[in-house]
Amino acid sequence: MKKMRSIGLAVGLSCLLLISATGCGNNAAETGQAEPAAPTASKQASGEPKEGGTITMAMPSEPDTLDVQRTNMLSSDTIAMLLGDTLLSQDPDTHEMKPNLAESYNITEDGLTWTFTLRKGITFHDGTPLTAKALKATYERALDPKTQAKDARTRLQPLQSIEALDDQTFVMHLKEPSAPLLLNLSNLSFLQPLSSAAIQKFGDQYGRNPVGVGPWKFESWKPGESITLVRNESYHSPSPYAKNKGPVHPERLVIKFIKDNQTMMAALESGSIDIATYVAPKDVKKYKKNDTYTVLEQMRSGLGLFVEMNLRSKPLQDVQVRKALNMAINKEAMVKAILLGEGEVADGPLSPNMFGYDPAIKQYTYHYDSEQATQLLEAAGWKANGQGIVEKDGQPLSLTLLSSERWSQQSQLVQAMLKEIGIEVKIKNMDFGALLDSASKGEFDLVFMNYTEFDPDFISIFLHSKEIGGMNHAAIDNKELDGLLDKGRATVGKADRQKIYEAIQKLIVEQAYWIPLYITKDFQVVSNRVQGTVYKDVYWNFQDSWVNG
Repeated sequence: MKKMRSIGLAVGLSCLLLISATGCGNNAAETGQAEPAAPTASKQASGEPKEGGTITMAMPSEPDTLDVQRTNMLSSDTIAMLLGDTLLSQDPDTHEMKPNLAESYNITEDGLTWTFTLRKGITFHDGTPLTAKALKATYERALDPKTQAKDARTRLQPLQSIEALDDQTFVMHLKEPSAPLLLNLSNLSFLQPLSSAAIQKFGDQYGRNPVGVGPWKFESWKPGESITLVRNESYHSPSPYAKNKGPVHPERLVIKFIKDNQTMMAALESGSIDIATYVAPKDVKKYKKNDTYTVLEQMRSGLGLFVEMNLRSKPLQDVQVRKALNMAINKEAMVKAILLGEGEVADGPLSPNMFGYDPAIKQYTYHYDSEQATQLLEAAGWKANGQGIVEKDGQPLSLTLLSSERWSQQSQLVQAMLKEIGIEVKIKNMDFGALLDSASKGEFDLVFMNYTEFDPDFISIFLHSKEIGGMNHAAIDNKELDGLLDKGRATVGKADRQKIYEAIQKLIVEQAYWIPLYITKDFQVVSNRVQGTVYKDVYWNFQDSWVNG
């Protein structure tokens, strides 16, 4: 999360069965809508915002592509969100859905026909108009298997067909009601409109030449170094909640790629960057006490880190072995050592701030118990050899863990903890893009993963059998689980949907498909040279930002 990315919420249709969006208050308490965390903003200075200037931010990883339909990387989403805009926008305080690129919308009583009227006068960065036909082409591209779309395809699975009745009228016909779809349409990343002209012009290179309708335009990409965006002078469709209703104030936004956390912090202190992202908890304290900077912090919705276990690997096909791995990990120790207490132990696939979370999971989840873990392995036929490694039929239990540089300490801790019960772990570090590619191909035993999300439907991409070959890296094929995931997506009543996701969590824990590790608190440090910046749910909002000096 989210994210890798950052991503999607759930809204029940009880408030949507009638009229247009302008008259519907989607209250979270009534509909079972996931409630995102409140936004956090950098300090505001007195005086009027200034025009011009450059904001420079650093990120720990470089995107694989800026084609939002073809990526699962959080770094890609973070930048792509700045280039695009959404049909709908959610009030950060009331969670009410309001039109954005759409002027209004209407959902039929059966929840199967959704009609959107688009605002006039909105253009892509290349000058082509945003029309219903362009939006139809965007969604159909995501659904086309040739595109090899990632998250976007999954989010649009409820669609039966799409129509463009005229330039401004866009209609979606659903196979069945979908609880998460409405707020998915407010996601700035994977469902943003894309320029058909640009996709045709650049072909496979579109991801290096993205064209959206948002406040920032793509200017250049220096591989291994930075991506530069410039102000969209024609932008006039910000969120209804922004103070600035026109183009952003800064002239340019430069995103640098700095993998090493200490190098990033040195760049912040030298003034070569204005924003340091995903700062380690150990480095945050001194910035909180320094008036030159503002620390933006937010508890992640989703899992900060978990381990997927590949069911193609013969030892991991045994649920007792998977349970043993779960019980061998001292999560409390990891939270203290790595997060310095700035986080929480994860009990299952959902975080406590997500809709559908089962509070009872603390009673039935796995807790650290290395002795019981050893007993489970022995009962499954794994006995320790002379080197202290367990083996069965002459084969040692040796597993490969895919990790990345930013998780080096975590991988070493997992390696040491599993060694305590006789499991040998070989760590294979790679950049996150390569890690995702290897995971999608099933080339691993264990792999670190994380996600940021608000609606529980999102975990379908990791767990539904339809996603094998995609984000279901572990090749989980459980028909009972598939049925529950499908039912959770189609059920709109809050109480019924809650029960479904409680059943899903129990089944996932029972089968020990994942090793959930912890939930993180994200820290971003902003120089007070930059004013009015908002960070919320992995999205950076610079609409009201300006450079002071």
